[in-house]
Amino acid sequence: MRKLLLAIIAFVFIAPLATRANEGMWFLMHIERLNHRDMQKMGLQLTPEEIYSINNNSLKDAIVQFNGGCTASLISKEGLVLTNHHCGYGAIAELSTPEHNYLKDGYWAATRADELKPKSLYVRFFVRMDDATKRILSQVNDNMTEAEREAAINREIAKIQKENDGGGKYTVSVRPFFQGNEYYYFVYQDYHDVRLVGTPPESVGKFGGDTDNWEWPRHTGDFSMFRVYGDKDGNPADYAADNVPLEPKHHLPVSLNGVNEGDFAMILGYPGRTNRWMPAAGIDQNVNFAYPAWVEGSKMGMDKMKKYMDQDDDVRLMYASKYARVANYWKNRQGMIDALTKHQTAASKRKTEKKFDKWANKAANKATYGSVMSDINNYYTLTNERSRHDNYLMTMFRTSAYGTISRSIGRQFLNFTKADENKRAQVKPAMENMVDQFFKEVYLPVEKDVLSGQLGLYASKAGVGLSPMVASLASANKGDFNTFVNAAFELSIFTSKERMKAFLDLPNEETLTNDPLYLLSEDLLNHYYDKSEEVAAAEERYNKAYRLMVEGLRVSNLSTIKYPDANSTLRLTYGTVRALPKDKRNDAKINNYTTFKGMVAKYKPNDPEFDMPKTMIDMYNKKDFGRYADKDGFMPINFLTDNDITGGNSGSPVLNGKGELIGLAFDGNIEAMAGDVIFDNKLQRTINVDVRYVMWLIDKFAGAKHIVDELTITE
Repeated sequence: MRKLLLAIIAFVFIAPLATRANEGMWFLMHIERLNHRDMQKMGLQLTPEEIYSINNNSLKDAIVQFNGGCTASLISKEGLVLTNHHCGYGAIAELSTPEHNYLKDGYWAATRADELKPKSLYVRFFVRMDDATKRILSQVNDNMTEAEREAAINREIAKIQKENDGGGKYTVSVRPFFQGNEYYYFVYQDYHDVRLVGTPPESVGKFGGDTDNWEWPRHTGDFSMFRVYGDKDGNPADYAADNVPLEPKHHLPVSLNGVNEGDFAMILGYPGRTNRWMPAAGIDQNVNFAYPAWVEGSKMGMDKMKKYMDQDDDVRLMYASKYARVANYWKNRQGMIDALTKHQTAASKRKTEKKFDKWANKAANKATYGSVMSDINNYYTLTNERSRHDNYLMTMFRTSAYGTISRSIGRQFLNFTKADENKRAQVKPAMENMVDQFFKEVYLPVEKDVLSGQLGLYASKAGVGLSPMVASLASANKGDFNTFVNAAFELSIFTSKERMKAFLDLPNEETLTNDPLYLLSEDLLNHYYDKSEEVAAAEERYNKAYRLMVEGLRVSNLSTIKYPDANSTLRLTYGTVRALPKDKRNDAKINNYTTFKGMVAKYKPNDPEFDMPKTMIDMYNKKDFGRYADKDGFMPINFLTDNDITGGNSGSPVLNGKGELIGLAFDGNIEAMAGDVIFDNKLQRTINVDVRYVMWLIDKFAGAKHIVDELTITE
């Protein structure tokens, strides 16, 4: 019976699409049979082989995952990489100093020797993928517990990884799809010598700041450029002065021909996470319990950080990247709450689930699917309050360097104390360097304020079962954690570079494990990961039920979703340039693009979000746009498409039907913030930087024409 069901699922997956053309994040290996005809009708001029080929150069060879969390593309035969400014933000901040503030002022390398190497940055090339579903699922049966099933799957995954890693040359990732009903493996090659080539000033790369984030109309030059280096034979190599720019198998030509309403647009990238199969009860949990705690905890941390960042440029640089990450998700989660509530997404899902439950309890299906919905709903009922608690803790960990200190530096210190003298001598220089790096990223007044505030918020709002140490401190100090935190920072070895290095000279396990901040961190983390037997049992039933729900929805055809959720694997999405309804805030004739005129209208001198370089104002007044102006004379900034993307697609190239670069994806619109859970065909948009604006900024504004000359340009 189960083999028959799997065969039906396979048929459903390759049957003609029931989803809307612009909905879906598709595997490249399935483009020919699933999408190509549809894409051709919309304007694609490439063959499937030109998009994805194992044996020949193709588009996939120009797309890389950027530092594990974004996407980038190769745009020259000399390894030049284009991604978002916010994707390169951490590396740019790391390379900046108050004397050479590349975040604030921008940077353009005049020569290869001027390209700057951050300490930790890599790009990941996609080599190939293949279906491992039959092989992996042949190792499991219906009588296994979820733990036994996972162990059997992991054993087979380890074999697949070893068979395909080329003796260590490649990274192999085997990933589940459709909630563990299918498995595919992906082969990658990583390059770690990646150097900063150029970035516009922050007033351009982040124009609009938090106010405009997730909003349209936008006027943001969200891009930065790097270069990939390898050894003389083009292989990955650690940083070395004699490494040479990588010659990629394929690089994207840049089109200066612009975009029009209805033009075909496809995006290739590494979308991070969607939950289109999430049950209604899961949506309710997020909207009512998890996300409100996330929003409140994030705002607490942001406000504490910003107070000190506004007072000191050194502190601002130190916390710029962390603040940006927290702020991005803070607004995202509030937008999710609003959009999911407005669109009554849970209610819509619940209607489908009611139909599914009726189907599941038919005589032929009951043995397999009969308890699926009750197991799922029982799990969420049991964990709703805990999800609120966990999100308050999670935002503490995200905003405080000391919330997780016992598992970061603390764990390495503990291993150091247990090592023999020879091993200590070997690793001590690296440990001392780790200490130095840690204090480049923490400012104690910020950390004290953030930790005190987050502990107070957690103690007052988390509700169920506080961690034992926090509960005790809250009771003893009437919810005020300032006294404890001040004393802990005075006593802890982790708040002094000198004390930490002195510990490395005379390591002592008792000193470490009795450190007040180590004790607090261990208490918080142990509590965060602790599960009662009741929750653990419910979670096992839930995991099986969720997998069966997805399987059953596909078999029964009650779901129209034919593509797997995003999980940071390479996908293609396609759609068109598509306007939103007319907006009086946008001066454009059609509300699918924005102009330099609209950007200047937002200009506020010395404002942290809407300031602009004076040079840009002067160039605007002179209409000094060069060959990058639109045929109608204006300077384009951003444009809209209706592609289906999510986080991780930041930096993804937007391509026309010929496979030419027309833009760079960097954001979505807040009206469609529910897009990670349900696709909204009417409202969902991708916000892109027009590549003509990128080229103008490099060539005319920055005077880095030598970089433009490196590109393959069509016009």
